[in-house]
Amino acid sequence: QVQLVESGGGLVQAGDSLRLSCTASGRTFSRSAMAWFRQAPGKGREVVATISWDNFTHYSESVKGRFTISRDNARNMVFLQMDRVKPEDTAVYFCAADHQEFGHTSTQITRYEYWGQGTQVTVSA
Repeated sequence: QVQLVESGGGLVQAGDSLRLSCTASGRTFSRSAMAWFRQAPGKGREVVATISWDNFTHYSESVKGRFTISRDNARNMVFLQMDRVKPEDTAVYFCAADHQEFGHTSTQITRYEYWGQGTQVTVSA
């Protein structure tokens, strides 16, 4: 059974840093694209950052220059380093993984077959 488990969320102040982790189990994702999405209250789920199997990255305009996505294939993990956070970053953050190997990354929710349960990030002003 494939599982993605996020951790590292919490309550922080604007300007602080936070590091989210996602641990995958049940299969290896070292050759698959992975991504972080988020969903704020009353809003739809949106992409935050994606990383390809060969480490090409993409960021949404709202987090570019502040967030960094990375992966550790040996541990089957993906990370999201969040720096200089803002109140508008408040959301539930989800880890996602593509079933396909050697595929391109995508900003589309439907591209990712595997999802974690989410971790809450709350940024106070």
